[in-house]
Amino acid sequence: MNKPNLLLVVLFFAVCETSYADDLLTIYHQALEADPELKASETKIKIGSAQKGQALGEMLPQITGTGNWSTNRQESGNLGDDYTGTRYVVSLNQTLIDFPKFWNWRRAKSVESQYALENIEAQQTLLFNVVERYFAVLEAEDELKFFTSEQETTAQQKQQIEKLSVHQLVKITDVYAIEARLDQIKASMIEAEAKVVTAKDGLKELTNKPPESLVKLRDEIYYKELEGKLEDWLEVAKSENPSLAAQQYAITAADEEVALQRSKHLPVVELQLNYFNTDTGFQSSRTNQTETRVAAINVNVPLFSGGTTTRRTEEAQHKLTLNKYASDAKLRALIKETSDAFLSSNANVRRIKATRKALESANKSREAMETGFKYGVVTMNDVLNAQQEEFQVKRDLSQAKYGYIKNRIRFMQAIGLISEDNLVEVNNWLETNPSQDDGKQ
Repeated sequence: MNKPNLLLVVLFFAVCETSYADDLLTIYHQALEADPELKASETKIKIGSAQKGQALGEMLPQITGTGNWSTNRQESGNLGDDYTGTRYVVSLNQTLIDFPKFWNWRRAKSVESQYALENIEAQQTLLFNVVERYFAVLEAEDELKFFTSEQETTAQQKQQIEKLSVHQLVKITDVYAIEARLDQIKASMIEAEAKVVTAKDGLKELTNKPPESLVKLRDEIYYKELEGKLEDWLEVAKSENPSLAAQQYAITAADEEVALQRSKHLPVVELQLNYFNTDTGFQSSRTNQTETRVAAINVNVPLFSGGTTTRRTEEAQHKLTLNKYASDAKLRALIKETSDAFLSSNANVRRIKATRKALESANKSREAMETGFKYGVVTMNDVLNAQQEEFQVKRDLSQAKYGYIKNRIRFMQAIGLISEDNLVEVNNWLETNPSQDDGKQ
């Protein structure tokens, strides 16, 4: 195959790879279909609804019907009588006063609300995880790219140094220095490659698909600090965060469980309506066809249950206390998370600005060192240090950019306002996906 044809093949596969790159929204939709935690939270909502329906059903009329058909033989002395018998019973029971059933229904309603908020929490967690793991892959790939670029640059310098060394135009220490730096870069590349694999595995955990190629972040993006005061955002987080709200419903449900257990000491009043139609009596003896209608009020007064009700009440009270402790812990964690995400996001903006200036300085320093080496003013070790510093600043700038995005989304999750719109906004910061352009044409 001649060189023009080979070039065309390489370009073809490069275009294909780019065309099939997945952007942030594509990964998110894949995760929506595959994330087991989100599906589990949706199932819990159905469980909560079923439990509430069961609790309500216990307070509604309970109607039962019974039918009995029998063949009977009655003997008395030498006399015997064969006959058939029928018996029909319809019974209706309606709770009038039953506080345990009432509090169980109230508790089931609170649990259903808790599960609904936990589902919202799962949705928001998935949104954050998609962003965090998507850009973790890009960050790891960028780190590997920088080390690869540094390795290529250093390898070229090594070739030049070896040629100069043959003519004894450089010191042997310069050769050793550049060889040592190459070994360091190779070691760093091994670690960077492992980070790429780990990051991709983290993304695969969400989508259940190995990520092939991801759309990269654009170079020029306007990074702005989060507006407002931290104290105001903390108040928003306390009122909007679904995890904290779900825990409040858990406390309410636990409190209602305490009321349920205490109410088991109270009388239960029930209305009972019965209808009997039978032509058999005691011991299935033959009688005339008889209809009987009964209306009754049943009162059941619990007197002693061996202390079980008291112990169950104590258990419910301790579980209520545990839920209150959990709420306090979640509130403290939320305050810390919101504060850290807010401050880190704004710090990333300032870090990006500072690192861009540092990159310009590092670039000039490296160029000056290379010029100085040509004139014998500095050693190769000085050049390598300047070059290493330049690549380190590039990695720092990359980390600051990705850190800003992840911390900004983490902040939106903490205050409970993260939505797919935030992903659309971040997705617009990515390079143009050729596959999307093709679809628009």
